[in-house]
Amino acid sequence: MKESEQELDAASLAARQRRFEEDLVDAYDEELEMEVDDRILDGGEGFTPEARELRKQYFRELFRLQGELVKLQDWIVKTGHRLVVIFEGRDAAGKGGAIKRITQRLNPRVCRVAALPAPNNRERTQWYFQRYVSHLPAGGEMVLFDRSWYNRAGVERVMGFCTDDEYDEFFRSVPEFEKMLVRSGIQIIKYWFSITDEEQEIRFQARIHDPLKQWKLSPMDLESRRRWERYTQAKEVMLQRSHIPEAPWWVVQAVDKKRARLNCIHHLLSQVPYHEIEHPSIVLPERVFHEDYSRHPVPDSMIVPDVF
Repeated sequence: MKESEQELDAASLAARQRRFEEDLVDAYDEELEMEVDDRILDGGEGFTPEARELRKQYFRELFRLQGELVKLQDWIVKTGHRLVVIFEGRDAAGKGGAIKRITQRLNPRVCRVAALPAPNNRERTQWYFQRYVSHLPAGGEMVLFDRSWYNRAGVERVMGFCTDDEYDEFFRSVPEFEKMLVRSGIQIIKYWFSITDEEQEIRFQARIHDPLKQWKLSPMDLESRRRWERYTQAKEVMLQRSHIPEAPWWVVQAVDKKRARLNCIHHLLSQVPYHEIEHPSIVLPERVFHEDYSRHPVPDSMIVPDVF
């Protein structure tokens, strides 16, 4: 090979390596975009050397745990495991943020999120668990429920959306329902995200004053603030009456959002007996070129303008 060709290949390899690094940085930027609100809310202290070091530690651990989640995903696909993870907690407790970090690197065909709206008129006449059943995982899938059938034990009870008889029937049925799912081969992991009264107020105030987050506040959320103690009582009853060996509750201390995410992911990984799955080496095939093919130009009128 001529010297000029060697130099060209070296330059090409260097350019390709830069592209790989840029893609990696782009992935990190996604994380930073998700965290920027936290940094702003931290105020001036968010920029101290100690705070920067803590953020570096957080991202290092998050990326490491997300790598383990990919291994978990591969194991679930390989073994046909079925996994349900339930996330419950007060409004603004951080359930959604934890779910985002879990799913961010995973295949949405394998790891799905079920966040059901309020039941419609037809669903209100169905067996209570019926609308949740269709979201349960098939073999090789995991489903994360962002709120679940435990709505009846929480918001429906506190807001008066169910009768006393329906509430009592729920607690008679839910242990048997979950035992039935476990007997059928579905693993159930249930998390309650716990925050203080003061922390919820701070997060609600942040949403009120942030135009990008105001959509998260509903009239139901605001009413939940007034009924804090009733929610506490409902939570205590729920944990007591539905904490069963087949599907126990786990409480995530969630006042510190970042620690809560890391602790939750670490615990989730510890609950599944996964291991790394060996994959065959991947070789990118050569492009096939056809001399009789010529690419047609795209009309300028179809091009998105380069505004940025």
